[in-house]
Amino acid sequence: MSGSDDIQRLLEGTAGTQVVLKVASDAKGKDAHDITVTPISDDLGLRNLAWIESNRRKVQELSGGKLAYVYLPDTAMGGLTNFNRYYFAQLDKQGAVIDERFNGGGQAADYIINAMKRTLMSWWAPRYGMIYRTPQASILGPKVMITNEYSGSGGDAMPWYFRQAQLGPLVGKRTWGGLVGIGGIPVLMDGGHVTSPSFGFFNPQGQWDVENHGVQPDYEVDMDPKPVSEGHDPQLEKAVSLALEDLAKHPVPQPQKPEYPNYNRKTAQ
Repeated sequence: MSGSDDIQRLLEGTAGTQVVLKVASDAKGKDAHDITVTPISDDLGLRNLAWIESNRRKVQELSGGKLAYVYLPDTAMGGLTNFNRYYFAQLDKQGAVIDERFNGGGQAADYIINAMKRTLMSWWAPRYGMIYRTPQASILGPKVMITNEYSGSGGDAMPWYFRQAQLGPLVGKRTWGGLVGIGGIPVLMDGGHVTSPSFGFFNPQGQWDVENHGVQPDYEVDMDPKPVSEGHDPQLEKAVSLALEDLAKHPVPQPQKPEYPNYNRKTAQ
């Protein structure tokens, strides 16, 4: 193998089977050793996870560790799994950036909105250890959602609900406006299927909404090719700056523990 060879071509037809690779420190074979790997059929999932992790690290760095980052690929199993995995693992953060770019839709994910709406109800002071709060599964600070023109269906509904719940601003581009429900999909003879609109979306004011228009962000931000090619994400960076600005104005509540009461009747008199 030389530097001009396409490694993908050399691995064609090997998905799911063990392949022995010889790895060396340089082209001359210094410190060469064999490793056994099992190639996968495509690397889209790995690239997606690398992108998510890169965004999480960027938010961590830009916010000084104050903000969580959660990516929602859809409003079906993938989005619900990602939300449960990433949101509740970052409850120590003061605020959150919710990224729903390229959201493929699914269901009306009101569960996610309701979880993010949780507000402080009480503090608890244990005899020993740290003070904790109710609800524990909550991030009490500012939240910002990122949208783009490739988010649709449930990905249209998500930012609409986010705004309706007054959770925070929307950043990015207008969603594509495909918010219409489908159901009762018959299977064709060849195993495929055909869909047609089954139910439409209208708001509490009695107006048809979102479909064929999408959800307009509060802050429209383009993914300008120049900063993107330099490693920047203008939409993500704008979301972080808005969350930090809000956090500076409205710090998350901190416990103000009072003096312990004296319940000794003799000394209390």
